[in-house]
Amino acid sequence: MYCNGCGQALVAGQGFCPRCGRASGMGMPMAPVGGPVSWLPLGLIERRVNALAVGWLVYGGLIAVTGFFGLAFAHAMLSGHGPFGPDMHPWGGHRFWMGPGMPLFFMRFAWLTLAVRAGLALAAGFGLMQKTTWGRGVAIVAGCLALLHMPFGTALGIWTLVVLLNASNATGYEAMAR
Repeated sequence: MYCNGCGQALVAGQGFCPRCGRASGMGMPMAPVGGPVSWLPLGLIERRVNALAVGWLVYGGLIAVTGFFGLAFAHAMLSGHGPFGPDMHPWGGHRFWMGPGMPLFFMRFAWLTLAVRAGLALAAGFGLMQKTTWGRGVAIVAGCLALLHMPFGTALGIWTLVVLLNASNATGYEAMAR
């Protein structure tokens, strides 16, 4: 059998065309949509989840790269090695940040926060891409936490919650994760 949209040869039982994505109408696996009457093709759910996974991987990479450079700059500024030098400081003569242990605690906390944020985002992307059983849960937690980070985190968090908390998508993801 061939696709009605692009003419690609289809394998028996294939639900959608791998080239154009058009439904073939051949006994494709479906996931329920709100009731016993309406169904969504698993191929559509898989494309949604894959796009979401790529979004999380890109977001995790951006968090890691921008956070690394930002914290490296902050460390240079707080230790007096930045453009202001050891004697010139942007806050005048007040050296609160130069007190004993303060920069170390602050920087360690910032690096830990960066590692957790980037790690959670990358784990969500990897789990969704591989269709693991834990991937959906990690992505939902990451989506809830990302809502606080305007504007990209909020958009990705909303997208994650809309896609993964939808009943038909959740059922379809569970079927793909098995």
